[in-house]
Amino acid sequence: QVQLVESGGGLVQAGGSLRLSCAASGFTFRTYNMGWFRQAPGKEREFVSTIRWSVGSTYYADSVKGRFTIDRDNAQNTVYLQMNSLKPEDTAVYYCAAARYLGGSYAYDRSYDYWGQGTQVTVSS
Repeated sequence: QVQLVESGGGLVQAGGSLRLSCAASGFTFRTYNMGWFRQAPGKEREFVSTIRWSVGSTYYADSVKGRFTIDRDNAQNTVYLQMNSLKPEDTAVYYCAAARYLGGSYAYDRSYDYWGQGTQVTVSS
């Protein structure tokens, strides 16, 4: 049974930091590309970041580039999202996702096979 369980969300002031974790089980984590998406109230889900399994290449949305860092620990079957210099507009539910095959479509949620339940991040001004 595939599971992706996010944790680390919470309430933080603008300028603060959070580190999200996503623990995976039920599939061969080390051979999956892992991504983070987010959805703010009243908005569509949007791409945040992805890390490929093969060479560890990373991709970021322009809105988070330079502030967020994605990494993975294959020994722990966990992917992380370090979020620094948080802004109120980063407030959203953050979802972890896994994709076996990703071409150039890493920013599209339909490219991902498995999804977590999400963790709430709230940034106060």
